[in-house]
Amino acid sequence: MTDIFKRPIAVLGAGSFGTALAILLAKNGNPTTLWGRDAKQIEDAKQSGFNAKYLPGVPLPESLELTSCFEAAVKGVQDILVVTPSHAFSSTLVKLKPLVAEDARIVWACKGVEPETAEFLEKRVIEVFGESCAKAVLSGPTFAKELAVGSPTAITLASDNGQFASDLSQRLVNETFRIYLSSDLKGVQFGGAFKNIVAIGAGMADGLGFGANARTALVTRGLAEMMRMGEKLGGRKETFTGMAGLGDLVLTCTDNQSRNRRFGLALGKGASVEQAAKEIGQVVEGVRNTKEVFHLANKLEVDMPICQAIYRIIYENQDPKIAARELLTRDLKVEGD
Repeated sequence: MTDIFKRPIAVLGAGSFGTALAILLAKNGNPTTLWGRDAKQIEDAKQSGFNAKYLPGVPLPESLELTSCFEAAVKGVQDILVVTPSHAFSSTLVKLKPLVAEDARIVWACKGVEPETAEFLEKRVIEVFGESCAKAVLSGPTFAKELAVGSPTAITLASDNGQFASDLSQRLVNETFRIYLSSDLKGVQFGGAFKNIVAIGAGMADGLGFGANARTALVTRGLAEMMRMGEKLGGRKETFTGMAGLGDLVLTCTDNQSRNRRFGLALGKGASVEQAAKEIGQVVEGVRNTKEVFHLANKLEVDMPICQAIYRIIYENQDPKIAARELLTRDLKVEGD
């Protein structure tokens, strides 16, 4: 066992994905603490050995520490994994900063960008912890339940620090969990946010009964939009055709474990935005991502017809059938544009 497994790691965010990652880390032999803001949820998990709200039926390792005390979770910890909703990322960093040492290393698995500004979450880490802070982001085609029970999974880990990337890889990799390394933080972050928007559209198309042809076309053109905007923002083409781009896009658009897809399904079947959100019962990141990317696309003057259509449905109450018709009757395009 290498020295890295003697060092504690904190996972901030006891939702489904945070819990799944904490389970993986603990099973791999890392001294792991999982923090959740809901004291009752954490206490129930301690008593029952399950996170019943987010991962029912998946036992928590006995070695996994659980706490609702933020200070206790991060005390003496260098490596911090943040898995909060993206809109809570900034406030979590601000709360974290005075509690950790100067050499703290931050990795996040939040799918989104900074609310209001649509900046990459990486920028907030730099603003709070400084340019020299070791940073990394985890993103890719991963459903929490499958990860938690040990089903074969692959994910992208992007970092600006080789030692941090190596240490995280050692902590995470096992016989069923594989990591693909990247230095493209911008591309990995954007892919993780934009695929949520397309997944809402794919679910909506299926809810409307459009069939497999329409879903496939939507996913394919969604990838084109992801690449168009992502490269404009500084991401690399190979990132968007890899695990954090195409891989995550296919997963979330085609499987009902995706909250974003289920949200779109509900809209396509006639539910209002409020009814669909209530039906899901958890944060649907794509709703916020749609607004963020829509305004960013307008600012950068990037053509994003799928994103624009989803925005009109969610924020301007446009009928999904009308939005679909407008997409299908757009001017003809050359493949690759």
